[in-house]
Amino acid sequence: MSIEKIRAQLISSIWQAVAQSGVDLSSVPQDQQEKLVAKIADNAMVTMDSILEEEASSKPGEEKQDPQAEQVLWQGRPFLSMVENYTITTERIKITKGLLARNVENFELIRIQDIDYKQGVTERMVGVGDINVRGQDASEPQVVLRNVSNPEEVYNVLRKAWMDARKRYGLQFREYM
Repeated sequence: MSIEKIRAQLISSIWQAVAQSGVDLSSVPQDQQEKLVAKIADNAMVTMDSILEEEASSKPGEEKQDPQAEQVLWQGRPFLSMVENYTITTERIKITKGLLARNVENFELIRIQDIDYKQGVTERMVGVGDINVRGQDASEPQVVLRNVSNPEEVYNVLRKAWMDARKRYGLQFREYM
């Protein structure tokens, strides 16, 4: 479900709660009421995401390995998601989906051809965005890391890991004109 849909449902739920509360808001102008409800919805989404992040990070972490071994550079999940996780390592992007059953997709960094990120207006308001990765992976030529917090920061981590992996394996960029 998109962030816009979640936000719209939350705003609707807040209006319903206001109506059920019996609080008289007739003295407050309608535009101010709408601003208040929108701000409550945005803060509720950010708070819920923080709670989910704390739950996810309370799991025991991995132990440090030797410098030559694959190392985790970043871990995260889509905004408000409990069933999808992303991990960027020095070798790959790992996407894990599922709560009870698990589906794991690996995208090797050396197979990446292009990386972008984008943010819509609502996504910018809550600090999330999508990172698009295109490449030559046989099973999945394109993956999208959806609704990632701080997408520019994650994009930079991924881009640096991609460049480092290409150097490690002796691959170079060549452009044809």
